[in-house]
Amino acid sequence: MAERHRDNGHVRVETTAADREGAQALARSAVEHRLAACAQVAGPITSFYRWEGAVQADEEWLVVMKTAADRLDALTAHLGEVHPYDVPEVVAVPVEGGSAEYLDWVTDETRPVR
Repeated sequence: MAERHRDNGHVRVETTAADREGAQALARSAVEHRLAACAQVAGPITSFYRWEGAVQADEEWLVVMKTAADRLDALTAHLGEVHPYDVPEVVAVPVEGGSAEYLDWVTDETRPVR
């Protein structure tokens, strides 16, 4: 089990929500569906972005999820279904290293229940 994390690959996935409750719901849903092993909610943050031709500034909450790379497509699809935004941020960043035990746990927790 000690080398499995290197074969599978892992990613950190970020999204945002309009409020704490929405962010917590997204985090819980991803973990409950075994699409992420862990999700953290932080905020509030202020996001600046261009939408419909104007620069916007809104308070949001950040959700960071850790998952196995082979679960990224399913997690992205799930967030697209449950997220209330028209175009939710879903950004994945590869994990380049870390604790082998933690990464093995991430892989194990994102497998379907046997």
